[in-house]
Amino acid sequence: MGLFGRKDNDKGATDSAVSPDLAALTGEYTIDPAHTTIGFVARHAMVTNVKGSFKDFTGTLQLDGSDPSRSTATLDVVMDSIDTGNADRDGHLKSADFFKTDEFPTMTFRSTKAEALGGDDYRITGDLSILGTTRPITIDLEFNGAAKDPFGNERVGFEGRTEILRSEWGLTWNAGLETGGVLVSDKIKLNFDISAIRKA
Repeated sequence: MGLFGRKDNDKGATDSAVSPDLAALTGEYTIDPAHTTIGFVARHAMVTNVKGSFKDFTGTLQLDGSDPSRSTATLDVVMDSIDTGNADRDGHLKSADFFKTDEFPTMTFRSTKAEALGGDDYRITGDLSILGTTRPITIDLEFNGAAKDPFGNERVGFEGRTEILRSEWGLTWNAGLETGGVLVSDKIKLNFDISAIRKA
C-alpha cells in the first residue's frame, strides 16, 4: 500500500483503509533544497540532450494519508538559478530570448488536484506559471518512502516527471539548422527528485 492508500484496480475504487504507520505521515512538509533536484532535459540540434537544473527554490507538501484529494504541493523557483553547466548558455536562457528573468524572476507551481493511482504511484495536477502565463500540467509521482534521518528529521521522498511544450508559455525562440529542424526542441522533460522534511 502506498502513502495515500491503494486503488483497487478491479473495482476502480480507492481503498479507504490506511495503516497506522502511513496515516502518521499526514502533515505539512518543507522541500529540502539541499537534497532535492528540479531538473529538465531539452533536445539540442536534433541529436543530443542538454540537461539542466534550478539551484534556488522553495516548496511545501501537505500530505493527507486518508484522502489523497486533500494533499497539496507548492513550488517557487528562482529563474536566475538555472544551471546547465555552461555559463554562456545559462546567460542566454536568462535573457529576453527565453526566461526574461529581470522581468519574470520566479516560476511557480500550485497544485489543484491529487490522485492515488495504486501502489506507490500518484498523480498531481496544478498550475505552472512562467513568463506571466499560467497553464495546467500533470506530474506523475512515485513515493520513495519515509525515514527519520540522523538529525531527527522526518523525511518523505518522491520522484516525479512530466513533459511540457515550452511554446505554450511563450518560450518560442529558436534557430533553424542547415540540415533541417531546429536548434532547441519545443518539448521539455521536467524531472523532480524530492526530499521533504516534516514541520515540527
